[in-house]
Amino acid sequence: MQEMALECISARKVFYIRKETRPTAKPSTEWYASPGERDVGGQAVAHAGAGRAEPDAHAGAGERERGAGVGSACAGVRCNSNGCLDIRSACNGGPDSRASRGTGTNGRHRGRLAVSRAVATLFPKSVRVEAVSGVTFSVKRGEIFGILGPNGSGKSTLIRLISTLLLPDEGEIRVFGHDVVRERFAVRRLINRVSVEAAFFKKLSAMENLSYAARLYDVDIRWARERAIDILKRLGFSESKAYEPLEDLSRGMQQKVAVARALLTSPVLLLLDEPTTGLDPVSKREVQDYVLEVRGSHDTTVILTTHDMQEADRLCDRVAIIDQGRFVALDTPARLKAGLAKNGETVTLEDVFFTLTGKALKESRLEEEDYSD
Repeated sequence: MQEMALECISARKVFYIRKETRPTAKPSTEWYASPGERDVGGQAVAHAGAGRAEPDAHAGAGERERGAGVGSACAGVRCNSNGCLDIRSACNGGPDSRASRGTGTNGRHRGRLAVSRAVATLFPKSVRVEAVSGVTFSVKRGEIFGILGPNGSGKSTLIRLISTLLLPDEGEIRVFGHDVVRERFAVRRLINRVSVEAAFFKKLSAMENLSYAARLYDVDIRWARERAIDILKRLGFSESKAYEPLEDLSRGMQQKVAVARALLTSPVLLLLDEPTTGLDPVSKREVQDYVLEVRGSHDTTVILTTHDMQEADRLCDRVAIIDQGRFVALDTPARLKAGLAKNGETVTLEDVFFTLTGKALKESRLEEEDYSD
C-alpha cells in the first residue's frame, strides 16, 4: 500500500474579522445645555466650533439687558442622525425652543455618545468567517495535488494549516504521520513552502538569502551554494544576477529565488502557493518543468494552489476545487472534464471551474487584484 504523505480529516478554521463601525446617536427630542453654553459675562457662549449665538429678537427688553441671548434661552445642542452635534436657534415658545421643551439634562446625550464610542472601541463588532469548513482529503507520496478556487475561497489558509503557520480549530492534519499541532517541529523538517508573497532580506543578494536559508535548515553551506547555483540556472536565472541585491531584481526573478529556496532543502512535502504568479510564460514553464523533475528524482510530494488552469492540468495528478471553504469536487483533471463533456464537445478545466463555483476565472483574477492592496 502506498504511503500517505498528507491526511486532512475534517479540518476547520474560523476567523473573526473586525467590522469597522461608527457609533451614532439617535436624534434627540430634548435640548441640553453643555457647561460651555452657560452665560459668561452677560453673553451666551455656544458650543466650540459652532460660532456665536445670535441675540434673541423676541426676548423681553429686560432679558436683553441681562445678556440673556439665544445661548441661554433659545439655542441648544442636539445630536443629529450622524452622531454629530448641531447648534440651532429657536425663539422662546417656538417648537424648537428650550422653553417649550424644558431645560433638558446637561450632558445626558453627550455622555451616551461617549459611552457608545468607548464600547465600540473596546468591544468592536466582528464577522465570523469560516475559511476552511470541514475539509477531508488525503495525498499519496509522490503525488502532485492541486487546489483550485476563487480568491478568498480558503486555498492559502489550507496551505498555512498544513505548514503549521496556523492551527486548526477542529479536525486533524497529519504529514507523514506527524500531527501538525502536537509534532509541528517534526513536520517543519519535512516541508518547505513557496508563497506568492515571499519574504526576503531585500538588501542582500539571492545567494546570501539562500545561504541564510541553508543555515536555518542546518545544510552544509558549501554544498548549499553549489546546489543553489545549479537550481537558479535550471530556472533560467543567470549566475551574475545571483549576487545582486534582491531589491534590484524584478518580481518574477524574486519569485524564482523563492522557488529555489524551497527546493534547496530537498523537502519531502513541497507546498506551492501560487508559485508562478508574476512570471513570464517562459519562466513559468521552466518552474513547472523543474517541479516535475524534482518529483521524479526525489519522490517529492507537491501540494499546489494556482489560478492557472493550464498549469493545474499539466502538473497535477488530482485536482480539488474549493469554494467558500469546502471542496466541491476532487478527481483527476481528465475525469473532471469528462464528467462535464456532452455530445463529444471539448471541455477545459476552466469550464469545470466555472461550472462548479459559478464564477469565471477572469472574475477571480480581478478580485485578486482588488484585494492585493
